[in-house]
Amino acid sequence: MAHSAVGESAFGEPAVIDWLLDGDVAVQYQTTRDLLHREAPSLQGRITTEGHGAALLAARQPNGHWGRGFYQPKWTSTHYTLLELKGLAPSPDCAPAREAVALVLATEKGRDGGLNPSATIKDSDACVNGMALDYAAYFGAEQEDLASVVDFLLAQRMPDGGFNCAFNRRGAHHSSVHTSTSVLEGITEYARRGYRYRLGELLAARADIIDFLLRHRLYLSERTGQPMDPEFTRLHHPARWHFDVLRGLAALADAAVPYDSRMEDAIGILESRRGRDGSWVANRPYPGATHVPPDAAGQPSRWVTLMAFRVLAAYGPAALDHPAAPDETRRRGT
Repeated sequence: MAHSAVGESAFGEPAVIDWLLDGDVAVQYQTTRDLLHREAPSLQGRITTEGHGAALLAARQPNGHWGRGFYQPKWTSTHYTLLELKGLAPSPDCAPAREAVALVLATEKGRDGGLNPSATIKDSDACVNGMALDYAAYFGAEQEDLASVVDFLLAQRMPDGGFNCAFNRRGAHHSSVHTSTSVLEGITEYARRGYRYRLGELLAARADIIDFLLRHRLYLSERTGQPMDPEFTRLHHPARWHFDVLRGLAALADAAVPYDSRMEDAIGILESRRGRDGSWVANRPYPGATHVPPDAAGQPSRWVTLMAFRVLAAYGPAALDHPAAPDETRRRGT
């Protein structure tokens, strides 16, 4: 039976799964692969020809870029479109994506070896390069083309274990959860795809990032014990470069990090955000034009729900069968 929204009686997992399977073909594919644990090559093959994936690919310009080039405008540029497309999980053999990745790596490097979209800032940005490593590795970039990106990122490691895009630009003294998570995601994809160049050093850097995130319980200040930013406790899709507890937990799960008690506060936030219908909602989207309309704020979000299920499958299996108790005063998605 088709569902245009989660039914009011859908308190258990099966009805929510049915609802996910009525979503965009990319949601169908990842639900089948990650929650039902079944291979679905035919679904994956449709991601580039239907729905959100087709819309992203259709927006590509004749010059091989999206938007006005590598990084402008923010969400419709080549960089963020490739990141969003990778998140849909099409085949890594997707020819337009592979061509765009090769174009970026051939034309957008700065003198420090990192990808640098700025004509006026000489130093590359670690957050941009972490994200780029993520999608470039996924879409099969040549190892020699990624080598200078890897070199640049490893040069940006900070003494506290993480990364901060301001480290080489303004002399930051504390790592950023935004940048650190972007680099963590990039290293995970690079390792998964079988790249070998400086892999041992990257994995050591990833271990330090993981420790950095866990020391902060993902979102808490070590100095005050309070959330570093209230936005970190809200759930977003797509997160793009921004951090929140869902993105952080998802990155740890994707890296196969074992459960650690220091995750518990973030997991508790995630569990508390689950609605009575078994779904999760997205917070308001980050401002800016997009190729694909984002999920409406305050409404059930298939993407946030899918990501939350993946996290709880890794770190909170009991929560899959026991939704959080209803709380009418809870402000979901705000």
